[in-house]
Amino acid sequence: MKPAPFEYHAPETVADVVDVLAAHGDDAKPLAGGQSLVPMLSLRLARFEHLVDLNRVTELTSVERRDGGVVVGAMTRQAVLERPGPADDVPLLGQAAPLIGHFQIRNRGTVGGSVAHADPASELPAVTLALDAELHVAAPAGPRVVPAAEFFVGNWTTVLDADELLTAIAFPVWEGRCGSAVEEVARRHGDFALTGTACAVSVDTADRIERCAVALFGMDSTPVRAQAAEAALIGRAGDEVELVEAAQLAVRDLDPPDDVHASARYRRSVGAHVVQRGLTRALAEARR
Repeated sequence: MKPAPFEYHAPETVADVVDVLAAHGDDAKPLAGGQSLVPMLSLRLARFEHLVDLNRVTELTSVERRDGGVVVGAMTRQAVLERPGPADDVPLLGQAAPLIGHFQIRNRGTVGGSVAHADPASELPAVTLALDAELHVAAPAGPRVVPAAEFFVGNWTTVLDADELLTAIAFPVWEGRCGSAVEEVARRHGDFALTGTACAVSVDTADRIERCAVALFGMDSTPVRAQAAEAALIGRAGDEVELVEAAQLAVRDLDPPDDVHASARYRRSVGAHVVQRGLTRALAEARR
């Protein structure tokens, strides 16, 4: 099938993008890498009167260390996260990237596009949530910053208004003895995860956990933080029994989807194992 007719816009600055979005409201849609939007348009699962191509907006493509963190421009290709560069200071990004689709998709797909698309089974929204990243948004009324914990509100839904644009994501850099891991289960490599987790920990000089972040994806209508599991591990040694208990806490109150790909019971059971595996890897890295 072919997409429904639309008017094509190719602005070259963020200000111009926002002007077009403000002028057309819900009838306009930003086009980043197009790896999700173009198939939806072609199948006529979505229809917009105006497409606003972001690929000429060069100010959205930088990755740099700034203000103690790493700021990733929204139009940064996902493949960039796999290469040496400033993003190395946020290891979860490099660990998540190879799990996103296939290399052809990562060569076109963008970091901001994935996060703004807010698919609950995708990796980068979960990494954003796990690390308490800050999302920079351009709007007609001026820029604003949204904490990751407030950004995702439902399936493919965020707090962004129709005239707003995600411009960058600021990830904090964890210092000291830290480790992280992304673990997931999918039917095939490159498929969306049936369940997965992004974990990060830091340990003190006695090898006890002093900081912990666990986010799950594929388990709800948004990525979710496992705050009960995190709290249970702070100050603990993180032995095998404690990690099993924390993993069970991580999924205890979740209501995962029950669909043709996997049952809710399966996702809850496997999700706990995935969290345990992620925490085990992260702790081993932190204690090296």
